[in-house]
Amino acid sequence: MSETTLYPRLAEPVIVEALADSPVVLLHGPRQCGKTTLARMLGDKRGYTYTSFDDNTARTAAETDPVGFVDSLPARTVLDEVQRVPGLFTTLKAVVDRDRQPGRFLLTGSANVLLVPKLADSLAGRMAIQRLHPLAQCELAGKASRFLDHLFAGDFKHRSLPRLKDELVTFVTAGGYPAALARPEGRRRTNWYRDYIDTLVQRDVRDMSRISSLDVLPRLLAHAAAHTAQLFNLSELAAPFQLSRPTIGDYVTLLERIFLLERLSPWYSNRASRLVKTPKLHLGDTGLACGLLGVGSDALAADRALFGHLLETFVFQELRRQASWHARDHAFFHFRDQNMQEVDIVIERGARELTGVEVKASATVTPSDFSGLRRLRDVAGKRFVAGVVLYDGEACVRFGEGMFAVPIRMLWELH
Repeated sequence: MSETTLYPRLAEPVIVEALADSPVVLLHGPRQCGKTTLARMLGDKRGYTYTSFDDNTARTAAETDPVGFVDSLPARTVLDEVQRVPGLFTTLKAVVDRDRQPGRFLLTGSANVLLVPKLADSLAGRMAIQRLHPLAQCELAGKASRFLDHLFAGDFKHRSLPRLKDELVTFVTAGGYPAALARPEGRRRTNWYRDYIDTLVQRDVRDMSRISSLDVLPRLLAHAAAHTAQLFNLSELAAPFQLSRPTIGDYVTLLERIFLLERLSPWYSNRASRLVKTPKLHLGDTGLACGLLGVGSDALAADRALFGHLLETFVFQELRRQASWHARDHAFFHFRDQNMQEVDIVIERGARELTGVEVKASATVTPSDFSGLRRLRDVAGKRFVAGVVLYDGEACVRFGEGMFAVPIRMLWELH
């Protein structure tokens, strides 16, 4: 696999659609997930010029005279890494208000403007936002998966597939960053992740926040990687560091802004008051998590507890990636009650449909593995459509009305 390997990005049609009716389209996601490659490809097809704010001269010009800089731009422009010049958003708003021509600006950003209200508000109603994640497994395979549609239809026919076995561990440790996938597993890939984090800290984090202890961030992220797919516990995250809990909380928020961490909110209903309302913590990519932890495939296969947590994050991120280009909106949660009945991933589609996904690292499924899903069904009532236990087995089988055991490979192979 070479550095120049190009995978089909299944978000491309969504971005093309947005460019047809929105003056500004923002493609945002973590650095090195493929935003620039996709934006330049789309721009080259449509006659856009390209400017990157990683270039010191362009960034300085935009900061010094944002109005003059924007006025001098051609009719259609790609502005890359726009989070490095946050003051540009108000100028873009003024320009767009004078000329609402669709597809005027295609922006990319490595920070989540939705978590910076002043930036998001400045282009409200003028800007379409599309999240780009690292590569999904179905993108790596070259074909879109319809798993979400089958899930919300409760449509899983009986069939048998080969187990993934060691291949599943390899998928988890590889993750979805294109440049990391171009390197062999081991020292070369680990070095890429180390350099990646160093670049983020020295460039984006330094731009966004005046943090005195920049060296803490890589260690905090590695500590978070060891706690992925677990309930968010700020005291536990702060324990190894000589910093206050509020300071570590601010650092966690900063890592969320650059798409490296995600807090998964709890799902709860007024029908059941005894539900846990603490979010779960997930790393943005399992390859990044394994790189931070220095864990390769052999070591991960031997550590079943860590593999279980990373597999849950892997499945959650695959579902999030597939949902990002889906025509319907999907909202993600987790579920746990005070009796420890839980569901790893709860997905809402609109206001009336809800499904649950439980993740199991083993090759067998028993009726007890559906206890959390049955509890979710009881609480959700008529909104509950289906529940699935994803596992590394061979058979897709039904376990009662609306309940299915599904081989995990069907998550990206169900077309």
